[in-house]
Amino acid sequence: MTLSLSQAKITFIGAGSMAEAIIRGLTSTGEGDASRVRVMNRSDVAKLQSLHERYGVSYMTEQPAKDDAIATADVVVIAFKPKDAAEGLLSLKPLLRKEQLLVSVIAGMSIDTMEGLLGVTGQPIARTMPNTSSTIGLGATGISFSSGVSDEQRQLALDMFASTGIVSVVAEPLLNAVNAVSGSGPAYIYYMMEAMIAGGVELGLEPEEARRLTVQTVLGAASMVQATGEEPADLRRKVTSPNGTTQAALETLDRCGFSEGVIKAEFRCAERAAEMGAAISASVTSHTK
Repeated sequence: MTLSLSQAKITFIGAGSMAEAIIRGLTSTGEGDASRVRVMNRSDVAKLQSLHERYGVSYMTEQPAKDDAIATADVVVIAFKPKDAAEGLLSLKPLLRKEQLLVSVIAGMSIDTMEGLLGVTGQPIARTMPNTSSTIGLGATGISFSSGVSDEQRQLALDMFASTGIVSVVAEPLLNAVNAVSGSGPAYIYYMMEAMIAGGVELGLEPEEARRLTVQTVLGAASMVQATGEEPADLRRKVTSPNGTTQAALETLDRCGFSEGVIKAEFRCAERAAEMGAAISASVTSHTK
């Protein structure tokens, strides 16, 4: 019998914003059964109680109950902070079963590194790169799978993150590119919005009106791309009249290196993700010696 997401026992280790985003998606869409979702963290009981009250999930505070929730789960979601990841994974080593799916939302920690910490090869692992928009159901998640993941487990992971937005399955080395485009991408848009609002205020608009116009403009532009299916470049050309106001503005952006700056930012983001991953791997090596 195929195990569906609504039938799966899912245990979250870590109760931060990304764990909550996934829990919200699972319970709000009906894809997951709240009675089968369990959550734990190191010490913040108030946060666990809040998740229980909001979404109906169970939580564990005592170690025997935590261990049982991990050992009996079909899916274990690890949402440790990167600095706690090595220690956290080592603590799971005696509890995990070979047939359990391990879903990681830990930035920078590779599948090889996780396997090294667990001391096993073939453990089914889904490494994910969600973004913050997942918290409102409009996320974009990159996901890569280890060779031990079955078709059923693959579908479980895809369904889990589809409840928070869209999912892009990529080879693991490309997760740094996903991070550069969508993981850090919201910050680029917010930065642009800050500048648009500031410009509007300098031109004489009230701050709240400049903000309101900017938010609607960005929302409308993204919705146009999605609704029409047209390329952004084509939509840009449609609103750019020869020698008009938009052309004058875009020429100014070009002189300031706007496109080149965005592309360089993405490359640096991906490069930094690789650096952080290497640092985590080095730290893990010290834990396993």
